[in-house]
Amino acid sequence: MGRHQEGTISNSASSLREPNLGKDKVKSSSTPVSRCLVCLDKNSCRVVRSRTKLMNNLISRGKPHEAHSIFNNLVEEGHRPTLITYTTLVAALTRQRRFKSIPLLLSEVEENGMKPDSILFNAMINAFSESGNVNDAMKIFRKMEESGCKPTTSTFNTLIKGYGIAGKPEESLKLLELMLQDGNAKPNDRTYNILVRAWCNKKRLDQAWNVVDKMVASGIQPDAVTFNTLARAYAENGETSKAERLMLEMQHNKVNPNERTCGIVVNGYCKEGNMTDALRFVYRMKDLGVNPNLVIFNSLIKGFLNITDTDGVDEVLTLMEEFGIKPDVITFSTIMNAWSSAGLMEKCQEIFDDMIKADIEPDIHSFGILAKGYVRAGDPAKAESLLSFMGKSGVHPNVVIFTTIMSGWCTAGKMEHAWGIFEKMCEMGITPNTKTFETLIWGYGEARQPWKAEDLLHIMEEKGIVPEMRTIELVAEAWRAIGLMDEAMRLLNESKEDPEVILNKAPEQSLETISRKQSLNTSYPNALQIPGVVVSDNGSSAANIRGQMISKRFEFSSESMQNVTRTMCVTRTSALRVQPLVICRRQFQSQVGICRQFENTCRVVYIC
Repeated sequence: MGRHQEGTISNSASSLREPNLGKDKVKSSSTPVSRCLVCLDKNSCRVVRSRTKLMNNLISRGKPHEAHSIFNNLVEEGHRPTLITYTTLVAALTRQRRFKSIPLLLSEVEENGMKPDSILFNAMINAFSESGNVNDAMKIFRKMEESGCKPTTSTFNTLIKGYGIAGKPEESLKLLELMLQDGNAKPNDRTYNILVRAWCNKKRLDQAWNVVDKMVASGIQPDAVTFNTLARAYAENGETSKAERLMLEMQHNKVNPNERTCGIVVNGYCKEGNMTDALRFVYRMKDLGVNPNLVIFNSLIKGFLNITDTDGVDEVLTLMEEFGIKPDVITFSTIMNAWSSAGLMEKCQEIFDDMIKADIEPDIHSFGILAKGYVRAGDPAKAESLLSFMGKSGVHPNVVIFTTIMSGWCTAGKMEHAWGIFEKMCEMGITPNTKTFETLIWGYGEARQPWKAEDLLHIMEEKGIVPEMRTIELVAEAWRAIGLMDEAMRLLNESKEDPEVILNKAPEQSLETISRKQSLNTSYPNALQIPGVVVSDNGSSAANIRGQMISKRFEFSSESMQNVTRTMCVTRTSALRVQPLVICRRQFQSQVGICRQFENTCRVVYIC
C-alpha cells in the first residue's frame, strides 16, 4: 500500500495549476500540447522521473514556486505524473501555503486511474497539520480510511503534531488512545515526543511529564529528544536551573546529555541574564563529556554583551582560543549588532570588513545589520549601496532588507528613491509583503500624496496580497492628513464591506483615535516613526530605535590573545535606555555625537 502507483494523464490537472506572480507566471492550459508515448504505455518515463527529481531539489533549495512550474510544464507537454510526482507537488504546495488546491489532487489522481497510497495521504495530512488546520487534516484522514488505505504510525504522528500546533494537545491524547486500540499503528518514541512537545508548548509541564510516564509504561524509554524538549520548556519558562537539574534524571535513565542539551541550558541562563551560571555550566560541561561548540560560545558572547560585561566576553574569547574554535559569521554579526545598536556604524563597518578579511563569507543577516544600522543613522544611500555588494558576494537580498532600505528613504522624505527600490525588488523576482506596502503607504502619507498611497492597495491586489485593516487605516490617515475626511471615511467604509480585508488581531482603531495619535506627532516635524515597520530585532519602530541611548563607555581587551591574526573592536554599552516614543532627528544626532566621544577609549581585541 505504501508504494506509489502509475496512472493515465487527465486534463483536470489544469485546475490545480495556480499561476505564480511576476515573471514566473505559468499559463494554465486545459489541453496538453502533446502526448508522451512512453507515458501512454504506462511505462516508466525518464522525463517524468528526472522532472520529479528536479522538483524535489528545488523544494529542498527553498524554491517551491519553481517546482510547481516544473509540474505545470510536465503536464502541458503531455507527460503523465506518477504518484511520486503528485506527492512532490503536495510538498511544493505546502511550502507555498496553497492548501486549498491540495484536496483537489485526490480526485485528479483517481481520474488518472491511480489509487492514492499512504505516502500521498500522509503528505496531504502533513500539509494541513503543519498549518494547524486539523479539521481539513481529519477530512483527508477519513478519506484515507474510506479508500481502504490503512493509516500508519506516521499518519497518527502527523495528526498528533497538527493538534499540537493548533494548541489542542488534549485532542492529541485521544489519538494516542486510538492508536493503542489499533493493532496496525502502534505508538513509537516519536509519537510520545511529539505529545511531550505539544504540552510543553502550552507550558503544561505537568501534563508533559504524564506523557513521559505513559511512554515508560508502554515499554519505550525516554531519549535525548524527550529530555531536551523538557529542558527547553523549563528554560523558556525562565526556570533554567530546573533544566540543568534535569540532567541528573537523564543520567539516571542512562541518557547522555549532548551538545543540544548543554546549549539549551547555556542559552537559557544567557536569556535570563544569569551569566555567572552560564559560564559556570560551560566549565561543568567537561565533566559531562561534552565540549562547548561555537553555538554555545556565540550565546555566551551575546549574553555578556547584553549585560555589558566585557570581562565576561574577554573570558569567552579566551576559552574559544583554548578549545581551538574560530569565530564564524554569527560571532562577527553579534558584535556588529552591538556597535549598530550603539549608533556607531563606523565601528560596525570595521567589524564587517574584518570578517571579510578573515575569509568568512557574510550572510543575509550580517548585511541586514548593516542596512538596518545605516537606516537608523539616517543614511539610506549607504544602506542601498549594500545591494551591489551583496550581488558581488553571492548573497541574494530578501524582502526584509529591501523594506528596510525603503523605510530609510521614506523617513528621508525621498519617495522617488523608495519607489525605485521597490521596482528593483520586483525586477529581481522578490515578492513584497504587507510590511513593504505599509512602509510605502506611510511614506506617501508623510509626503502628502494619499492618492499614491491608495494606488498601492490596487498593486497589492495585483500581487495577490490581501491588505489588513491597519493597512487600510494608514491610507485613510493619509487622506485625513490633508483634510479630506470624506475620502478617508469612504475608504474605511469600503474596507468594512470587503470580505477579503484581513481584520487586525488587535482591536480596530477608529479614525478619531488615529487622528489623536497623529496630532501628538505633529509637534515633531522631523519625527522618525513608521507605523508597523520593523527595523530592529525587538520589533521597535524607527522612533524607538532612535530613542535608545548610550550612557557609558567601556574598554575591551584580551591580554591572553596577542599571537592571533584577526582583530575585532567591541564597545561596551550600558543598558539601553528607551526615550519617549518620538524623538527629533536633531536630538538623536546630537546624542550620537556624545557617544562618538568615547570611540577612542576602546582597545583592540584579538581573535584567532
